[in-house]
Amino acid sequence: MKRLINRPENVETENVHDIEVTKVTQSNSDSELGEAIGLQLEVTLNKFLGELAEDIGHHFLSKGIRKSKAGTQKKLLLYDKFGTEYNIDSVIADESMHPIILIESKYIRYKKHNRDKGSWICTAHPAIRRHYTSVRSSIAVLAGNWSLSSQAMMRSHDVNLLLIPFQSICDLLMVYGIDFNWAEKDRATAMKCWKAWVKLNDQQKDSVGMGMVNLVKPELEMLVMSILDDKTPREIERVTIELSSNLGEVRAFEFDSVEDAIDFLNDKELKAKFIETDSKTLLDLKPALEDADEFE
Repeated sequence: MKRLINRPENVETENVHDIEVTKVTQSNSDSELGEAIGLQLEVTLNKFLGELAEDIGHHFLSKGIRKSKAGTQKKLLLYDKFGTEYNIDSVIADESMHPIILIESKYIRYKKHNRDKGSWICTAHPAIRRHYTSVRSSIAVLAGNWSLSSQAMMRSHDVNLLLIPFQSICDLLMVYGIDFNWAEKDRATAMKCWKAWVKLNDQQKDSVGMGMVNLVKPELEMLVMSILDDKTPREIERVTIELSSNLGEVRAFEFDSVEDAIDFLNDKELKAKFIETDSKTLLDLKPALEDADEFE
């Protein structure tokens, strides 16, 4: 039986301006405005990436290829090798529809939600890449407040990050008199900002989306073009060997070349290496972030 793993937020993007405002109250106005900002980012980003992919002979998909019985496009679902389905924001594929780049866009106002959305990417993307071996890279465009630890976690899973600072979003909204930088418990200001947002016309809302995407557009375009460049000779960059014991222990070893990996496997003391008791203990300190300054 197949399982479906949705993104933490599952927003349809048929019409970025078609938002129901009657159900918004003071208690949920902050989350509704955050969802609107995230949706504006996603739709604007999809438009830019769709045009970029088409210009270089690739496909850009943010919806499923197959349609439902009602004729509507389904969610964009990719699978792991066990048949688990993952709802992905978008993907760039080659002419033969082999996925090449997995893409996510996430907006977060409060860092307390970092782990939820960041962990989902770290779970979904590696699983998908083990099934679709044509995938070369993962990209996440992160808007809002993202902690250094969450950024490091995603980078450790080979996810390329492009950051749109929360203050930059505040500056874009302040142009229209929306004071987006309210305190977490300030529901009254959040409601006031929501009412100001829904009064904006489509062009003004689009300008906010364009403003966010413009902050990362040059870097994003360069990254996508470099990933899709077929002129680079394909070579084995790293070999990873994972050993599992009958007791359930797991140890992973990485090597810079195939030769080093073969030498390791041919080592007569391989079993002894595996049972070495150099595992971390519960008393050990957490690992320090490497090159933390570059995440600022």
